[in-house]
Amino acid sequence: IRNWNQSGRKSRMCTARPGWANISFRRGLYKNSLQNIEVNLMDILQVDTDRKIVRVEPLATMGQVTACLNPLGWTLPVLPELDDLTVGGLIMGVGIETSSHNYGLFHQCCISYELVVADGSLVKCSKDENPDLFYAVPWSHGTLGFLVSAELQIIPCKKFVKMDYIPVRSQQELVNLFQREDIYSKNDFIEALVYSHTESVFMTANMTNEAEPDKINAIGNYWKPWFYKHVQGALSNGKFTEYIPLRHYYHRHTRSIFWTLEDIIPFGNNVVFRYLFGWMVPPKISLLKLTQGETVKEMYEKYQVFQDMLVPVSTLADSLDFFHQELNLYPLWLCPFKLFHQPGLVHPKHNVNEMYMDIGAYGTPKAPGFSTIPSTKRLEDFVAKHDGFQMLYADSYLTHEQFRSMFDHSLYDKMRKQLDCAKAFPEIYEKVNRKART
Repeated sequence: IRNWNQSGRKSRMCTARPGWANISFRRGLYKNSLQNIEVNLMDILQVDTDRKIVRVEPLATMGQVTACLNPLGWTLPVLPELDDLTVGGLIMGVGIETSSHNYGLFHQCCISYELVVADGSLVKCSKDENPDLFYAVPWSHGTLGFLVSAELQIIPCKKFVKMDYIPVRSQQELVNLFQREDIYSKNDFIEALVYSHTESVFMTANMTNEAEPDKINAIGNYWKPWFYKHVQGALSNGKFTEYIPLRHYYHRHTRSIFWTLEDIIPFGNNVVFRYLFGWMVPPKISLLKLTQGETVKEMYEKYQVFQDMLVPVSTLADSLDFFHQELNLYPLWLCPFKLFHQPGLVHPKHNVNEMYMDIGAYGTPKAPGFSTIPSTKRLEDFVAKHDGFQMLYADSYLTHEQFRSMFDHSLYDKMRKQLDCAKAFPEIYEKVNRKART
């Protein structure tokens, strides 16, 4: 970066990580015209149990973190489930997990960041040191500086998760469950999988060291049924309880990439396939992107949706109705999270903490007349109208004005000016809008 400064800042910068290597199904076109900076930092640097922090580099993955921390009796408060998600991506983008109703989004469990900024200097920020930068970094997509390390909060963990599966027969019953305050206070983990407009399975879980031996289910073993299919069994078999080893729970959606692997390997959950070839899946998303031809890419764009929309829990009923109307896509993933009233790009519209819901839609919509661009635009308009947010790994068709309205740029703009970013890094919108990706 100092060399870039000395050579006259001829073009703006971004990381040199290839587009096929990230978890998004898109590749950034902007990398073709920017100065690519190598940031090959992928290690766990330190576990400090006295301070209750783990210090990691930006390309350390969630799979690495759980493999390191769980045997030591520690975990992250919020640990997103796909193995290949990186710390840098979860900070510069966004991360969520079923514990987020207690702890918020991934970045809200971060203690400090170290960044190399446009002038080549190393800057550390936290709530007490350079707080404006600390709050501006999350969701900024590498447009304020290059993240080189982060300190993350860690908490004690236990061996198992006691999981309760509750079949739900109406949308209103599901909405009522998510609006009960005692549900949030009593449980470590909460999520739901919605299988139709009326049927879903509501799941609560709590860490424990004790388990009934005949109810232990190591769901992560390659010969086991895919998790979402296993959950669906509650609709026919009724409520049940089981104990899942903690690391298996954290990565329960990894083997089937939620449920999108079924579109790639339709027979992947067949018992014979699982026992003979289950150890081979899932394929790395990066491999799928690297080997994806133009025809396959066009089919994904025309027929499939990958979106996470974040809306207030108070709007959940209307949101589910709208998703059904526009997409008719199931399953849907529902994950509640507490959105803290803090400075930055994303915060509640009112000056108080508020419970939000991540509605994850992944797959092929069956709604009559579905068309990717107009249908996604209508979803974006609905979310914006209801004080919600769009996760930016996904295709975004927001205009620049709509984008700045959805995300509060006041602190971000201040830091861009203070750190002299205009000639060093693109703005967020330039990196995440649909025209910037292929």
